[in-house]
Amino acid sequence: MDLDLGTVRAFVAVAEDRSFSEAAALLGISQQAVSKRIAKLESDLGVRLFFRSRGGAGLTQDGTAFLPHARALVGICDQALEVLRGRRRSLRVDVLDTRLSAIDLVREFHRAVEDAGVEVVTSNGLRSARQALVHGSVDAAFARVSGTLEEDLLHVPACLEPLHLLVSRDHPLAERREVEVGRLSGSTVWMPGNAPGSEWAEFYRFLSADFGIGIDTSGPDFGWEHYVEEIGSGGRAGFVGERMRVPWHPRTVRIPVVGPAPVYPSSLLYHRRNHHPLLAAFVRFVVDGFRPFDPRRQWLPAPDRAVFAAPPAPA
Repeated sequence: MDLDLGTVRAFVAVAEDRSFSEAAALLGISQQAVSKRIAKLESDLGVRLFFRSRGGAGLTQDGTAFLPHARALVGICDQALEVLRGRRRSLRVDVLDTRLSAIDLVREFHRAVEDAGVEVVTSNGLRSARQALVHGSVDAAFARVSGTLEEDLLHVPACLEPLHLLVSRDHPLAERREVEVGRLSGSTVWMPGNAPGSEWAEFYRFLSADFGIGIDTSGPDFGWEHYVEEIGSGGRAGFVGERMRVPWHPRTVRIPVVGPAPVYPSSLLYHRRNHHPLLAAFVRFVVDGFRPFDPRRQWLPAPDRAVFAAPPAPA
């Protein structure tokens, strides 16, 4: 019997994170695909590898016995691939969404540095990016840092993106060139993509607390096209980043939020022991282009202010 390394890799990912959803985020595939791979591996081996409980996915006795050998198989495979790729492999950069402003920094670096091979990977934010950096499946990641990071993960401030209010052309604020954030007090902004526990949902909770803006996270989240279409139909308002490339809609208007301007903070994260030949240059490129937080004109959540106000320097 020949084992499928894809199924073995899925097994190791689930075993290490005790979660099919976390494994899916790490591997960049759907949770259903992970389940299918585990089912195939169990069928091929003729044993049950996991049991499910409230605490997550636990290993059976057979799964526990198989785990060290599975890790060895995946490790040998990864080593073989690295030998073939050599030191010229592309720099793998994790971003939450290719519509967000972080992708501009990746493009600018690619244009500025000759022969800078870059591969963009999308994820579900800080939680999966941290694990991907630890496991070496990505070299750098853009995210808002929240909570305590793993000991060997470093980060530098990358960008502060001002928020725009997205409304329909029939909205009472649609004719304004800009809107004061205080004017939004008592109103509700629709953000169905604010996943519970995410660092961006936490950002909007801070914004809500400081300015009295309600955040409606009701869904489902059907993607950007649906989001813009719903706002264009009237009755709802949403927040988007200044440089975010949301789908165009004839009945929507974007209005800068000012007085102060809420800015979303993104950091560049990387692993202390990652020695990719392009990583140091990429970190320096991001640091050199960063513009610090201006408390006279901008607003940040209190936990972000000290880091983003000081001139950044690689740790």
